[in-house]
Amino acid sequence: MSSSSPAARPGPITDVPPLSLCAREPHVPADRLVAEMVPPPRFDSVRFGTYIPDPDQPSQTEAVRVLDGFAAGLGSPAAGAAGRRRLFGFGRAASKAPAGPRGVYLDGGYGVGKTHLLASLWHATPADPDLKAFGTFVELTNLVGALGFQQTVKTLSGHRLLCIDEFELDDPGDTVLVSTLLGKLVEAGVALAATSNTLPGKLGEGRFASADFLREIQGLSAHFRALRIDGEDYRHRGLPEAPAPYSDELVTRTAHTTEGASLDVFADLLDHLAKVHPSRYGALTDGLRAVCLTGVRPVPDQSTALRLVVLADRLYDREVPVLASGLPFDQLFSEEMLKGGYRKKYFRAISRLTALARDAGRLTEAR
Repeated sequence: MSSSSPAARPGPITDVPPLSLCAREPHVPADRLVAEMVPPPRFDSVRFGTYIPDPDQPSQTEAVRVLDGFAAGLGSPAAGAAGRRRLFGFGRAASKAPAGPRGVYLDGGYGVGKTHLLASLWHATPADPDLKAFGTFVELTNLVGALGFQQTVKTLSGHRLLCIDEFELDDPGDTVLVSTLLGKLVEAGVALAATSNTLPGKLGEGRFASADFLREIQGLSAHFRALRIDGEDYRHRGLPEAPAPYSDELVTRTAHTTEGASLDVFADLLDHLAKVHPSRYGALTDGLRAVCLTGVRPVPDQSTALRLVVLADRLYDREVPVLASGLPFDQLFSEEMLKGGYRKKYFRAISRLTALARDAGRLTEAR
């Protein structure tokens, strides 16, 4: 369910000094944060037609049908014109949104294709790209931090659709902030779509989070229709296990012979992430075609682990393969972390880094 891109296929050349993430300190202006609220490169070419439902999971086919109809219903030219007036701060305020569901919530476990479907909804909605926004929950809170609450409301109120991927249910403060923001946007007539993952061990097998989600957004729950999407993690469906870590020597040599690769000691990278705001982690990866890490080891504390999760998300979005030595990625987080309140994030990071490690196998060919 993923798409390939030229940037994800680095080519071998001879002895080029590798880049270093630790040497980068990007500065991201607020207008870039707004402009980049589009599906990430990994999902540039996804559409409902490229989503392949599991024949044993009819809920996947049903989700495609419902979302396709939802997108078609957002195509009113009048709504687009009103959106433009609101965006540029003139014209009458939009009328209240109609009663009934004005949003959809994609409810499922890891790797069932929720982001693929969410991005497909964005692409299928008949509106100019500047009238649609797509971002993770963290990116949305970062936008509020950069613009301020009122300016964020003013900016996003001009949109036809706002898609929020990985809605976080484990930070009460941010949840209240985003819920208040969404309430303002619903009043402005903006349609909403969201995904999240439940905490493992909850709600039966830990796959579904709609009860948690609808409770946390409180007064907004009537505006959402929950679509349950059953299935297993496609990143590991029918695929071999992630490769074992490589040697330091092979990782280093590969970094020196792969155009656009970075090379860093894992511990140094963790220290550097503490100096860069997570809203800049996307810019931190600009131009990278591969990430090479030596000495991967368990992360020492929860703050460090949460920063690594954000970096893993940005690398996964951009399809940047990760070649590493040291411990395998499923040993990054302690047992205590994997049982704690942020465990859903850690399981997602393990899943995504494992997929990127598998992608990195081709970098070692003929070396």
